[in-house]
Amino acid sequence: MHAKVGDTLHIHARHTDSPDQWGRIVEIRGADGTPPYLVEFPDGHVGLLFPGPDAVVESEIPHGELSAAHGGHRRRVHTLRGW
Repeated sequence: MHAKVGDTLHIHARHTDSPDQWGRIVEIRGADGTPPYLVEFPDGHVGLLFPGPDAVVESEIPHGELSAAHGGHRRRVHTLRGW
């Protein structure tokens, strides 16, 4: 998993009755964009996270760099090999 400051960490819920969680990566403590990440959540809580297999990094593509290949949507970087 690789990220940059400003990317969103999306943590998928483990149960159907629990909501997903999102946070903005504000600092990267690992080498070359690897975990751990300092993440700020919408409620203002900041925590140091080592994301598990239920998390993905979602990178915002600058508006001027959108192409038909991306369809104008966020690019999702999956943590599972082979994706």
